[in-house]
Amino acid sequence: MGTATVSPLRQRMIEDMNARKLCAGTQRGHIQGCKRFAAFLKRSPDTATAEDIRRFQLHLSETGASICNRNRIMTGLRFLFRVTLRRLDLAAEIYHLREPQKIPLVMSQDETRRLLAVASSLKVRVLLSLGYGCGLRAGEVVRLKVKHIDSAQKIIRIEQSKSRKDRNVMLSPETLDLLRQWWKTRRPDLDSTTPMQERWLFPGRRPGKPMTTRQLNRLFHEAAEAAGIRKGVTLHALRHSFATHLLERGTDIRVIQALLGHDKLDTTARYTRVATGMIAGIESPLDLLSQPRKKPKKSRKDPPPA
Repeated sequence: MGTATVSPLRQRMIEDMNARKLCAGTQRGHIQGCKRFAAFLKRSPDTATAEDIRRFQLHLSETGASICNRNRIMTGLRFLFRVTLRRLDLAAEIYHLREPQKIPLVMSQDETRRLLAVASSLKVRVLLSLGYGCGLRAGEVVRLKVKHIDSAQKIIRIEQSKSRKDRNVMLSPETLDLLRQWWKTRRPDLDSTTPMQERWLFPGRRPGKPMTTRQLNRLFHEAAEAAGIRKGVTLHALRHSFATHLLERGTDIRVIQALLGHDKLDTTARYTRVATGMIAGIESPLDLLSQPRKKPKKSRKDPPPA
């Protein structure tokens, strides 16, 4: 929606998204999808036809858009037609592709240990330790405030995260010690006028704002390179590794589900496919073939031999 003629439509769509309490990231994704459709049409999306939608979906396929990106674009368009324009006939023309089921890429405990050891500063070590030690998403790490750290109950409160849910995660003695060390070195002049409980643990460059997930992502990749981790891990691999390593140590899967904040157990259960410690410990039926066969025990009810 890049021209002045469609700005009222964009404003109405934003109002519809605000009324439904969609988060800022979701709103940006929906707007970007509609802007891409408008650029393809070279006119306002409210003039689109079913054939236009068909051609656009074909265009995305032919230009090599990934399934994930394509589905994200079409989700934004579906909101536009179904909610803002009330064109249910056009919304029905939009289809989503089934995304390939990939197992999460995790780091071994040795790789994680090396990653934290080579952290370039105390701040980086604390940030990465929170991601791995508590299973936090990048956005959850950077949005932590003083009030979220409950040392008395030994928990960290995560407020209004994905799907607008609250949850608690553990606050280990080592994590608490790292946070206290960081607080002593953190610049107090950045938010001295803000009430203590409302101060960000990791303030950003912009006054009153936390550091960005982009900054945290860059710090993670710098540490991964310094640690010599060659596999293509992302920052989210810290959360995957947290869940996988807990599972390998025998933590109940429903406890892990609660710590991660998953709605469905199926989402958490995918970590059973990458828990290499558990998988490697399973005895293969091939090995059983080479073992001496045990003679069946005679039943006491068997008649004595004649």
